[in-house]
Amino acid sequence: MASRRKLKKAIGYVLGELLTEAMVFKAYIPNVDVEKADLLMTKIIKTNDEFIKRISHTEPGSVKLFYKKFGVDFNTVVNEILEELNDLNSQS
Repeated sequence: MASRRKLKKAIGYVLGELLTEAMVFKAYIPNVDVEKADLLMTKIIKTNDEFIKRISHTEPGSVKLFYKKFGVDFNTVVNEILEELNDLNSQS
């Protein structure tokens, strides 16, 4: 299992890339709904905070199950964000 520090950095990297992508859509792609892009960027930042907090408070009794559920939840949220990014791109 990776250390918590490395996991936090990996989460920050993934969500940071998604945030950058949303910023690029907002700034450089014509006809993108600016409000939807702002909401998406807010969602990405809140997601980052949420998952970092979850790592900091690992359940002591069931660490293995905690990280399995954490991985599934993280992948689900990232896929939702990617779908919203695709929707932003297709609207232009």
